Amino acid sequence: MSSKDLRSKKIRAFVLLTMRPGTSEEIVQSRKIKGVKLANSVLGRFDAVAIIEADNSEQLAKIIYEMVEKNQYVVRTETLLSMFIP
Repeated sequence: MSSKDLRSKKIRAFVLLTMRPGTSEEIVQSRKIKGVKLANSVLGRFDAVAIIEADNSEQLAKIIYEMVEKNQYVVRTETLLSMFIP
């Protein structure tokens, strides 16, 4: 794959969120933010997960910041970057 092909690919991130107790459904509102492809409450170690796609790392950071900043119930996040996008 050439470097030109790599530049044309989107960045995909999985954001794992810890929320204040009883507020995990609040993250569903993040679906309205451009670039947030999925935002759901989940069971397990984390309370919610969001899938974000962006054209570059700056745009990705802006989307994550907007998603977290607008949600007063977010306690902590962990972001996983996808290594491959089909």
